[in-house]
Amino acid sequence: MEAAARSDDGLDALRAAISDCRLCVDGPARGPQDRLPHLPRPVAILSRKARILIAGQAPGLRVHESGLPFDDASGDRLRGWLGVTREAFYDRDRFAIVPMGFCFPGYDAKGSDLPPRRECAPLWRRPVIDAMPQVELVLAIGQYAQAWHLGARRRSRMTETVRNWREYAFANEGPRILPLPHPSWRNSGWLKRNPWFEEEVLPFLKEGVDRLAR
Repeated sequence: MEAAARSDDGLDALRAAISDCRLCVDGPARGPQDRLPHLPRPVAILSRKARILIAGQAPGLRVHESGLPFDDASGDRLRGWLGVTREAFYDRDRFAIVPMGFCFPGYDAKGSDLPPRRECAPLWRRPVIDAMPQVELVLAIGQYAQAWHLGARRRSRMTETVRNWREYAFANEGPRILPLPHPSWRNSGWLKRNPWFEEEVLPFLKEGVDRLAR
């Protein structure tokens, strides 16, 4: 009980520190001209019990406004892939949800979401991972999460990384890592061109959810 209490205290302190983070405003990696264009609102769900970590990219505008990760159409598709209800998805005892960048990064000149902020992962990723040693499966969604969690094992293209999912999902050391495409509507064409994803990857994903998050 005493060890669990210390663990909870440490996780609470980490949550508070993340919530208070203003590095992308006060110390942007590329200098003052690259400050986050709005007030930071870090979005992440840390857990002492969840055995599945959903490692996304960065919040979009809707998530920035609601404060709930994947609170959008992408989240609806992801919950379908997992085979879980919205209630189960936001149960922190079942899933930890920690993107590579905690804050909405804004839009580029074409109106698309910018990549996760450069400041976030170097500061927070390792402390977050170390604070959740119970995690057995990491869902690495998109190229940024795959780059951090797979390192040199990642293929040069996201499609090839996902296609070789067995290489990462059956690793002998550390948590299993399952690379996934982003569930954005923008990837609907990719899903149609790569039917093996729904035929091969999703059954393995749902089996893992049934085993680790029910």
